[in-house]
Amino acid sequence: MSRTFILLGSLNAFLAVALGAFGAHGLKQILTETGLQTWQTGVHYHLVHALGLLAIAAIQPHIPAARHAGWLMLIGIVLFSGSLYALSLSGIRMLGIITPLGGVAFLLGWLWLAISAYKQD
Repeated sequence: MSRTFILLGSLNAFLAVALGAFGAHGLKQILTETGLQTWQTGVHYHLVHALGLLAIAAIQPHIPAARHAGWLMLIGIVLFSGSLYALSLSGIRMLGIITPLGGVAFLLGWLWLAISAYKQD
C-alpha cells in the first residue's frame, strides 16, 4: 500500500509542477489577476499535499492507519485544487462551493494522521 502512495504522491507532485508552469506561462495572458491567484492557490495546496502523500508512504509501514489520511489528502486535492482550477478556467463561481469540502478533507487527513500516530504508541 505504501507503493500506492508513492505513486499517487509523485504523480500529483508532477501534476502540481506542470499545472504551476502552465498557469505561470500559458494562462498569464488569459486569466485575470484574481483568476491567476486562484489557480496558484490550487497549485500550492496541490503540491503541499502531494508531498503529504509521499510522507504517508514513508510513515504507513510504521503506522498502517495512516493510509486513511492519505486517501483524505487525495480527496482534498481533487476537491480543493480541482475546484480552484475549474473555477479559474470557467469563471463559474458556483464551483467555489466545492472548495471548502476539499479543505475539510485536508484537515481531516492531517488530524487522522496525528491521531493514528498518537494511538500507535
